[in-house]
Amino acid sequence: MLSHFLPVFFSMFIVIDPIGLVPLYIALTSNIDSEKERRQIITKAVCIAFAVSGGFIIAGKHILALLHIEPGSFYIAGGIMLFIISLEMLFGQPTKTKTTQEDEESGAVSVAVFPLAIPMLAGAGTQTTIILYTSSEGAGLAMTAMLFISLIITLACVWLFLRGSELIIKTLGRTGVSVLERIMGILLSGLSVQFVYNGVIKLGILG
Repeated sequence: MLSHFLPVFFSMFIVIDPIGLVPLYIALTSNIDSEKERRQIITKAVCIAFAVSGGFIIAGKHILALLHIEPGSFYIAGGIMLFIISLEMLFGQPTKTKTTQEDEESGAVSVAVFPLAIPMLAGAGTQTTIILYTSSEGAGLAMTAMLFISLIITLACVWLFLRGSELIIKTLGRTGVSVLERIMGILLSGLSVQFVYNGVIKLGILG
């Protein structure tokens, strides 16, 4: 069971990237002095991300069936999307799959809801990862449970990392955080290629 759980967990952890969120969170909340308000922002963002991603865990497979999308096709499309995210992580570029220029300029919505919860925590990469696993062959209650456990552990890490964001920056420095993010990008690139390979197999292109 552990051998099945670890790839699911690492995929979720790498895509959400709790450590990489630290500099962004500090930048977004730089004008907030109240420690209580900062804690409320983190808690609200994590709860919203859990609700949105949890909905995809439950309904993701049905969404594919409703749109008549073969799991193999989504594996390939999802693998390509995750590979793009991995390249952005490797080259230290702003993640376009998470934010857009219009999103960055919009200040109408609370920081906790946007851009922290959506799209940073529960963005395209997270939902792609979820649907990839829920559409895998033999996915059932066990996979649903593994996804929920992975999501809960990852979001708990997000909460802890953001709460200790200033200490992490002080300990690792921005260079250290950047190095860790690039390492996770390398791991994600390997996972994304594996998804594409699995999709090709599922579609019968390769025997």
